[in-house]
Amino acid sequence: MQSVILITLMLCNVMVVQSQFDPHWWPGRSGIVQLFEWKWTDIADECERFLAPTGFGGIQISPATENAVIYSSFRPWWERYQPVSYYLNTRSGSEAEFAQMVRRCNAVGVRIYADVVLNQMAASIQYGGSGGSIADSSSLTYPAVPYNSSDFNTACEIKEKSNPVEKRDCRLNSLPDLNQRSEWVRDRVVNLLNKFIVYGVAGFHVDAAKHMWSGDLQIIYSRLANLAQDHGFSANARPFIIQDIVDVSDDGISKFEYTPLGTVTEYRYSDTMGLVFSGHQRLSTLINIGQPFGFPASERTLVFVDNHVKQRSNSEKGPILTYKDGKHYIMAVAFMLAHPYGTPRVMSSYAFNNGDHGPPADSNGNIISPTVNSDGTCGNNWICEHRLNAIANMIGFRNTVAGTDVSYWVDNGAYQMAFCRGNRGFIVFNLERTDLDQTMQTCLPSGVYCDVITGTIGTGGTCTGYSIEVDANGLARIYVAAFGAFNVLAIHANSKVQ
Repeated sequence: MQSVILITLMLCNVMVVQSQFDPHWWPGRSGIVQLFEWKWTDIADECERFLAPTGFGGIQISPATENAVIYSSFRPWWERYQPVSYYLNTRSGSEAEFAQMVRRCNAVGVRIYADVVLNQMAASIQYGGSGGSIADSSSLTYPAVPYNSSDFNTACEIKEKSNPVEKRDCRLNSLPDLNQRSEWVRDRVVNLLNKFIVYGVAGFHVDAAKHMWSGDLQIIYSRLANLAQDHGFSANARPFIIQDIVDVSDDGISKFEYTPLGTVTEYRYSDTMGLVFSGHQRLSTLINIGQPFGFPASERTLVFVDNHVKQRSNSEKGPILTYKDGKHYIMAVAFMLAHPYGTPRVMSSYAFNNGDHGPPADSNGNIISPTVNSDGTCGNNWICEHRLNAIANMIGFRNTVAGTDVSYWVDNGAYQMAFCRGNRGFIVFNLERTDLDQTMQTCLPSGVYCDVITGTIGTGGTCTGYSIEVDANGLARIYVAAFGAFNVLAIHANSKVQ
């Protein structure tokens, strides 16, 4: 009997090591969009009207667990990361609305990844929880879970940034730190995650993962249920795991400690995109982007240009590109979606002017839904980067070139660069102060192609943007202005119009 139990545990551990890296996208889909602070009903609508037709693979949502209401008249975004209970009741909607959203999105092939806060509980609960639950952080009493003081690590603050014990066992931003070595805590966490799985989520974004011991996370992940077959997942499918690991300095904890368990967020990729596409480093440096930069293997890495935290922070590593940076931001996202390294996540934001700014809301704090303008962009102070023509069309580029590698790369050693993806796609960037105007190898069959950055393919094979004529040798005259609207041009096999 003991040997049988041992074998079962070994198989379970192998499953954790090997089965957390599939995002479960439908065929012909790719990419994750972070719909930050969207309501569940609006997400369901967006799955059906835009994300599925455009070819997006999935969505990272904001935390769905009941959170502390920080202020009565001001609702900062970060209150969503202060759980009061594990009920699914937030400004984004009720548990019933959450369940309906997941089902509607799965029905059209757009997967949902729940952002989960497992490291801590709320520290400021003067106004109670978003679902009406009460708690007392001073006595570490959270009756709606329930948790009490025995479920938390001894109160201490992270004072020595290079001390891995303090990082894991002390309080992040003064938030009460849960003890994941406790069986009671593990049971509550596993029950929460399995409830999400029953509702049909495809996986999880684990917030503050490096502030929890990897061994504790491994045990928690190993106890998760298989994904729900009634939501279209195959038998024995395991949840996709994204672990939020900020690994940009030497703090005694390496992201590679977590890569056997699931994918990790590569913040230095974001830093690199900011440096390169703001013009502080040469485009040519990107020729070896990936593991030669010290990043994990491609299938174990989630890449992004910005996220909700980086948008609002100051980086010691260089500029942080956001929607406020216009074409430089578009170029960075286009590169991420064109290049094969990593699992890409596109940020979708609302307008903000300070680091605490919450989503668009009415006078009672209720989130206001985004409207859709006649040109497809969003209104009501929602930015919706994923709907910008150049970004949305690059999802089509990525889907078209799936399964190919970078087959041809050319640069001028500085701020002009282009590459092919097999014989399926071609993209070129120009950050020089002079126009790029030359004949280039596109690797594509002969024909006329629509530049998906400036245009879309209309009825009858018309292109609303630039058209590129490729000859029988794959050559085409490429023009990218130095001070144009985008400074990037992209064509692919499915953008052929003639």
